[in-house]
Amino acid sequence: MSTTSYAEPVIGIGAQGQLAHDLGDAVSFDPARLAPTQSDKSGHRSAGLPLALVTARTVSDVQAVMRIATDTRTPVVIRGAGTGLAGGAIAGPGEIVLSMLAMDALLEVSVDDELAVVQSGIINADLNTQLEPYGLWFAPDPASRAISTVGGNIATNAGGLLCAKYGVTRDSILGLTIVLADGRLMTLGHRTVKGVTGLDFTALMIGSEGTLGVVVEATVKLRPVVTGAIATIAAHFSSVDGAARASSVVTASGLHPAMMEIIGESAMAGISRHLGREFDGGTQLLVQFDGPGAAAEADAALAVIRSLGGAAELATDRASSEELFAVRRAFHPAMEKLGTVLIEDICVPRSQLPTMFAAIGEIEQRYGITIPTVAHAGDGNLHPNFIFAGPEVPAQIWAAADDLFGAALRLGGTLTGEHGIGILKRRWLRDELGDAQLDLQRQVKAVFDPLGILNPGKVF
Repeated sequence: MSTTSYAEPVIGIGAQGQLAHDLGDAVSFDPARLAPTQSDKSGHRSAGLPLALVTARTVSDVQAVMRIATDTRTPVVIRGAGTGLAGGAIAGPGEIVLSMLAMDALLEVSVDDELAVVQSGIINADLNTQLEPYGLWFAPDPASRAISTVGGNIATNAGGLLCAKYGVTRDSILGLTIVLADGRLMTLGHRTVKGVTGLDFTALMIGSEGTLGVVVEATVKLRPVVTGAIATIAAHFSSVDGAARASSVVTASGLHPAMMEIIGESAMAGISRHLGREFDGGTQLLVQFDGPGAAAEADAALAVIRSLGGAAELATDRASSEELFAVRRAFHPAMEKLGTVLIEDICVPRSQLPTMFAAIGEIEQRYGITIPTVAHAGDGNLHPNFIFAGPEVPAQIWAAADDLFGAALRLGGTLTGEHGIGILKRRWLRDELGDAQLDLQRQVKAVFDPLGILNPGKVF
C-alpha cells in the first residue's frame, strides 16, 4: 500500500504556491493545458479557466493534492479522459483539476482468482488488450471504451452494449483504494467473491461521480474470454415501435442476448450519412448471442423478430458481427457532425420501451424537433440526442428534455442509466429522489467531504 509524508504548509502562499512547492512539475498553470478541462463531451463549458492542473503520477501525489485542498479550502475536480456526457468533470475558476490519466498501470493479474488490480487512469480498451495473454477480460463495454478510463467507468457506473448479459461496472468491481477529501488513504471491498463485512462503501463509491473521494486503484472482477459460437441478427422494422416490441418479446421469451440495440430512424439516417451509405428509412434492431447456446438462441430470436414483421439477416462469424455493430458504434460520431449534442440517458423498465419511444415521438411533434435515439434494449436504457447550433442549450431544448424526463419517471424509469447526473441533470434530481432521499444523500456526502471541496456543483 502506498504511503506518503507531507511537507508542512508554507505560510503565506495559497493553493497554487503550495501545489508548486509540493508537487513540482506535476503541476501546470499553462492556459493551453487548462482550457480543455473546461469542457467534456456534454457540450457544456465552464465560465473560465481553473486554478491549476495536477497530473498525478502516484498515490502520494493524489494525497498531497487533497491535503493542500483541505488546508486551503480549494475545490478539486477529478478528471480522467474527459469523455463524460453529463458535465461531471468540467472545471472552472478557483478549482484544482486532478488528472488521473498518468496513473494507468495494470498492477496485478490473478488468473486463479479471475481478478486484476488497476490504477484508475487506465483506458478501458487498453486494459482488455493487456489481459488478452491471460485469456481474461473486463466486461464493462461503454461506447467510449477506446477512450474512457476505468476510473471514469466507476464514477458513473458505466454500462454499454454488453451490460444486458454481463452487467454494469458495479458488477465487475470487488474493491477500491480511495483518497478521501482530507488526504487519508482507505481500502474498500475485498478480493473474495463474497464479502458482507460492514456497510458496502465500495458500492457507494461507484456512481458517485467524484463527489465522495478519489479512486486511485480498483480490484476488478474478470471473466474468461468468450470463445466459440457467436450469432448476430440485424433486423429492419418499418417503425421504432415494431423494433421496441420485438426487443421486449425477445427478453420476455427467456432469451439472454449479450447485446441488443435499437437504432431509431433519424439515428439511422444520421449514421448512414456519416458512413456514406444509402438509407431507405426504418429502424434497426441488433441482437447478438455468444457462448455455446448462441446458435439456438439466435434461431429463437429470429422466429420472434420475423413473427413481428422484422426483416432479418444473421451473421455467425465475428468479423461480420463486428461489421453489423459498427453501425451502432458510429452513432455518437455521426451526431457530433450535426451540431452541438445534448446526449440524454434515460432508463425505463424493458416492457415500457415501446411506450417510451412513443413518448419521444410525441415530444418531437410538440416541439417541432428531431430527437435521434438509440437504446440498449436489453436493459431499457435509451439515449435520446438533442442537436442544436451554438454552445448554449436553447430554452426549447430544455423544455423538451423536461418532458422527456417526466415521461421516463412516470413509466417507472430513471433520469440516468450510466452517464450520471453531473451538472446536466441536477435540476431534475429532486423529481426522482424526492426531498427526504435527496437530503439524506447530501448528508452522506457531507460525511465524506465535510468542506464540500470534491466536485462542487455536480450532482447534489
